[in-house]
Amino acid sequence: MNAYESLSHTRWECKYHIVFIPKYRRKAPCGELRKHMGEIFHELARQRESKITEGHLMPDHVNILISIPPKYSVAEVMGFMKGKSAIHIARTFAGKRKNFVGQHFWARGYLVSTVGKDEAMVRKTSKSRKRRISAWINWRCSNAEAGFAGSGKAALSRSSYQATGSAGGL
Repeated sequence: MNAYESLSHTRWECKYHIVFIPKYRRKAPCGELRKHMGEIFHELARQRESKITEGHLMPDHVNILISIPPKYSVAEVMGFMKGKSAIHIARTFAGKRKNFVGQHFWARGYLVSTVGKDEAMVRKTSKSRKRRISAWINWRCSNAEAGFAGSGKAALSRSSYQATGSAGGL
């Protein structure tokens, strides 16, 4: 991990693990919208000279590992990405052209954690969480077809969902 980025007078390596959710934690990113979310986030990060190293679009949250230069704050980049992506989603998928007042796609907050030398652990935790949630979704969908739609919540208890390490228990 000795690949430092550089600005005119700075050598840096600033990586952040960020998790944010749709408003009311609705299961929004799916179908056609889900296909375009990765491209949208990568383009918006590029506009702030940032780079998304890894990202996972889960049913009820977005999990990204992003490298942000020190001249931008995390809050500035996240405000830009969440705001512009919400506008793009409203224009492209909701048919809105203007007047976005009161229409929010993302919840106000987000979780951010710095990633130092434990980047591999953050990636491993994120991937294992994605596998567990995907397995739970597949199990729930197969049981819904068999007539057991209401019994899925017991399969994913809070203790099995919590991750270990510096990811903050998400």
